[in-house]
Amino acid sequence: MTKRNTQQRRHAIATLVQERGEVSVEELTQRFSTSEVTIRKDLALLETGGLLLRRYGGAVSLPSEMVAEPDVEQVSKRKQAIARAAAERLRDHNRVIIDSGTTTSAMIPLLGNKRGLVVMTNSLNVAGALRELENEPILLMTGGTWDPHSESFQGQVAEQVLRSYDFDQLFIGADGIDLERGTTTFNELVGLSRVMAEVAREVIVMVESEKIGRRIPNLELPWASVHTLVTDDGLPQAARDLIQAKGVTLICAPTVQDSPRRK
Repeated sequence: MTKRNTQQRRHAIATLVQERGEVSVEELTQRFSTSEVTIRKDLALLETGGLLLRRYGGAVSLPSEMVAEPDVEQVSKRKQAIARAAAERLRDHNRVIIDSGTTTSAMIPLLGNKRGLVVMTNSLNVAGALRELENEPILLMTGGTWDPHSESFQGQVAEQVLRSYDFDQLFIGADGIDLERGTTTFNELVGLSRVMAEVAREVIVMVESEKIGRRIPNLELPWASVHTLVTDDGLPQAARDLIQAKGVTLICAPTVQDSPRRK
């Protein structure tokens, strides 16, 4: 299956869901003459792109209120802008960790032109998306204990595996940013994130501007562990100043791409 055929299949699936409202994995498998594993990967990526919602055994179209709500569309654009800016920091042959999460996952389709990558992840969704790239990287999985809350592997086994390697970069999201303390999360399992940061030479946090200023009780990474923060251009100047005062490289990606000027 070529990359072009893969994109055509996913476009057809998205169109079918919009037209019918609901489809099953079994039906899609027969329709496109492919495996259930491949169809589930397609649905996972289409859900990440905000084109459908996965349900047990298949997928359904987005509720009308979600499609019509401008904030949802804007959030999607913000994730895409952040993903573009983060992907630009990744070079051929880099050894990287990509943590679980929708913002980090949005970066995966942009890595198809990178060569010789070695990628470690604790996310099955990230792993599946990486396997669909034209230039498929060397893929490493942390293993460990499955955490349904974060939909990722966690625990001591995963930490031990990570400590067996060293990496150029870590790409990680956050539920919130405490401007005084660092990145925060609703999940109490923060051990693996801290080990990821320990074994990477550059820690790149990817987070939407609306999450910056949230004070969630669980501190994940202190500012001393963060090298770069990639967000969108909706971040107020006061927050920008506070983050840069922590010694963090701040990148505010433009949400709307400027159209080329006519000559």
